[in-house]
Amino acid sequence: MRKSKTRNLPPARPSPDPWQVEFERGLTLHRQGKLAEAESVFEDVRQRQPNHFDALHLLAIIAMQTGQLERGIELIQSAIGINANVASAHNNLGYALINLQRYDEAIVSLNRAIALDRSQVGAYHNLGNSLQALGRFDEAVASYDTAIGLKPDQAKVYNSRGNALQMLKRFDDALASYDRALAMRPNYAEALNNRGYTLQELKRYDEALASYDRALALHPDFAEALYNRGITLRSLQRFDEALTSYDRAIAARPDYVEALSNRGNISASLGRNADAFAAYDRAFRLKPDHNRLAGRRLHAKLQLCDWTNFDAEVSHLLSAIREQKLASVPFEILSIPSSPSDQLQCARRDASVQPRFRPIWNGELYSHDRIRVGYLSGDFREHPTGYLAAGLFEHHNKSRFEVTGICFGPDQNSTTRHRIKGAFEHFIEVHDKSDQAIADLVRQLEIEIAVDLMGYTQNSRPGIFARRCAPIQVSYLGYLGTMGTDFIDYVIADKIALPFDQQRFYVENIVHLPDCFLVNDNRLIIAPHTPSRRDVGLPAEGFVFCSFNNGYKLGPPIFELWMRLLQGVEGSVLWLFQSNAEMAVNLQREARRCGIDPSRIIFAPRVTLSEHLARQRLADLFLDTTPYNAGATGAGALWSGVPMLTMIGETFVGRMAASMLHAVGLPELVAKSLPDYEALALKIATEPAFCTALKDKLTRSRGTYPLFDTERFTRHIEAAYLGMWQRYTSGEKPHSFAVAPSS
Repeated sequence: MRKSKTRNLPPARPSPDPWQVEFERGLTLHRQGKLAEAESVFEDVRQRQPNHFDALHLLAIIAMQTGQLERGIELIQSAIGINANVASAHNNLGYALINLQRYDEAIVSLNRAIALDRSQVGAYHNLGNSLQALGRFDEAVASYDTAIGLKPDQAKVYNSRGNALQMLKRFDDALASYDRALAMRPNYAEALNNRGYTLQELKRYDEALASYDRALALHPDFAEALYNRGITLRSLQRFDEALTSYDRAIAARPDYVEALSNRGNISASLGRNADAFAAYDRAFRLKPDHNRLAGRRLHAKLQLCDWTNFDAEVSHLLSAIREQKLASVPFEILSIPSSPSDQLQCARRDASVQPRFRPIWNGELYSHDRIRVGYLSGDFREHPTGYLAAGLFEHHNKSRFEVTGICFGPDQNSTTRHRIKGAFEHFIEVHDKSDQAIADLVRQLEIEIAVDLMGYTQNSRPGIFARRCAPIQVSYLGYLGTMGTDFIDYVIADKIALPFDQQRFYVENIVHLPDCFLVNDNRLIIAPHTPSRRDVGLPAEGFVFCSFNNGYKLGPPIFELWMRLLQGVEGSVLWLFQSNAEMAVNLQREARRCGIDPSRIIFAPRVTLSEHLARQRLADLFLDTTPYNAGATGAGALWSGVPMLTMIGETFVGRMAASMLHAVGLPELVAKSLPDYEALALKIATEPAFCTALKDKLTRSRGTYPLFDTERFTRHIEAAYLGMWQRYTSGEKPHSFAVAPSS
């Protein structure tokens, strides 16, 4: 039998692992975007091989891609438990933790990824994002720079880097970073939006709009770009276009609380109080704890004299402030029954979230032949600040003081504006400049005393003073409360308006002027023609109570007292300023509820100041409001010869009318309580001889008492400035003091 020949066969190939084949199929499905099918395959692999790292890792990634972040974290942690040395797993875990805002944990995971593989560009990017979210912006920039050093063509990293630089207020560097991102990806809408915001911060508004428009050409419903575009348009005073932009943002994202809130802000600034309240109210229903929203909403509601749920809403707002929540801007709690402690707490909380800056002035002593004083305001115009302070600017002793006006409000062709410009030795328009640029200007001018005439009022710029642009920084006139921050050294007041025993509620040092803190202009013109009662809608006979304060200063207790006065004084009427139509409707309803015919409330339309002062002569008694007194409005009544009745309150804004009345020789018109206020008002209204005597006394005292002695006031505030300057030049820290009266 023949033997068969032996054949040299190749060695047998091992059979492929069926689960590895299945895993590869899952990878293919995942790359094709078939996530559900891929997940099913990886789950099968995991069931058969529980320690299959790659299957667990891919299941975690799919969970993250489908929004199941908690499950993704659980799966990836299981994968890391099998193999803790895979850098990409730690990076992906960090990314998931970032999306859950667990930034400290994310940083731990990302640092582990970097320790395992220092070429992990994504880990450095994610680490930068985590650091940025925690406010560690310098560290974030360093992490982004490392990522860029490893891989320079990363547009997303340049965009994120720009965001961190923006938060550091390094706007030029941020702009360069966005431009690098756009050079790589010209259609990068997010970078275009961020670039626009940076240009806006640099006051390059037209370029900012162009950048937003490029982003919106790519994505017409890009809500953030529409929102930012609205901010820029507002800065350009193009309010209606800004409102349209916000409306488009809200249409794209109906729950966009920030856009609703900003829409309310613009409407409020335009005096469209009903629209403002509607926007704030809608935002409040979506997110009642949104920053400062509760205060803005209530303030807008008070502008309408809508007092539904008044006590409950005031209580809610004050409780939030006492719990250290950022519930209101400081100005908006001045008109509700808040204590000095509440106002300090609110201001401190607001200041705590404002950015901190390196001081521009660093302790240098200036040497000039005159003390350099700079007044900074956006209200050098037809505005109470302009009306009150024009005479002060004119009366400054130019041989001792070099006085500069720095105006960041829009230009205005008005008599008051021209008069103020002419009063200053230097008048500089800076409305198109950033806070940083204005602060730099103050430093370059070597201004020794910078006076903030706005504080926390509308369109104010506290960021200028936050940069410590002058050795002495003073709060005066516009905002009557503490700013809650250490960059204001002094607040100017007097012993009645702000006694020294209130110092514990003020971060600023209190300086007392000897008469009244409120400057007045003794050149204020009253129109020569006094209209008839019929001309202004008043009845021919009867006592006329008036109160020309803004609607937000009114409230249920004082209005109900006024209604009792009308009830008690036959034929009397109440004459009010009408700031909006809704105010009139709501007050008429309140009058009806109190049993008073609504026709006994007469509403005065807006007229020029000189015309208002002339028509005001027809009133018999000005009824002040509480807790926020009349300021310029009350001074105008006294200047017109109308006695004012007030009740002294607990806070600066509730005591300024008492200060004025003492300074004009009528302290008897300062009541200590609401019952005393009511009794005194009835006495004046029902005893004609007493009323006439008060008017005659006021007529005499206007020319002899200090309230309207502008030159005397100027000498006193100059003495205050001199005292501050002497402390500065001698190396003393600021502290409270009182100015002695001039002879």
